[in-house]
Order: sequence, then structure tokens, then C-alpha cells
Amino acid sequence: MKIEEVVRVLNADVYYGNDLLDVELNSACAADMMSDVLAFLKDQALLISGLCNPQVVRTADMMDIKCIALVRGKVPTEDMIRLAREKKIAIISSKMRMYIACGKLYESGLKAGEVSV
Repeated sequence: MKIEEVVRVLNADVYYGNDLLDVELNSACAADMMSDVLAFLKDQALLISGLCNPQVVRTADMMDIKCIALVRGKVPTEDMIRLAREKKIAIISSKMRMYIACGKLYESGLKAGEVSV
């Protein structure tokens, strides 16, 4: 699934990454604890989170995540946007709750990320 389809499914706003909308995402993971994200395999993924700080972008970069979808209407900080631009990671935001966002993406065909444990 491409980032542009994620934006459509989640009815999301793009805060950074209009030039990355054609990037293909192979899987998704959802977490507010970045230590949980580190348990996923690197696989050009989408990170769905309600956590809104630069550590989310740093974790995404370490895990080869190509897009961060903030949920519950969270708005990324300027620090997050600056770091995402530097790392070429799209940041979008949806008003949906995490559970609903995950369900809609799963229903649209985006698979769950594999755990490395």
C-alpha cells in the first residue's frame, strides 16, 4: 500500500512527505511505547502512534519506517517535522483513534509487521 492510500483511508493530513506519497509500505505496527516498535522487523513499515515527540522519528529511522501516522488528532511538533524532513520519513495525522485506524488499514489490505522475537 502506498502512503497516498494510507492518507486516503485514514482521512489524514500530511505534515511532511507530499513528495513521498508514492512510497510503498509493506506492513504496519501500532504502538505508543517506542520500545515495542523496536521488536518489529525492519520492513518499510508504517508506524501508527499517539506519541508525539522527536523520539518517535528517531525510532522510525532506526527501524526503516517510511511513514508515521499520528492518531487521535495529534499534531507533530516542529522538531518532529524538522527531523522527519532530515530522515525522509513522512508524517501524517488522523483524527481516528488507534484501534479504528488499524482496523481500516487492515481491512484495506495492509498487513501487520513481523515481530523479531
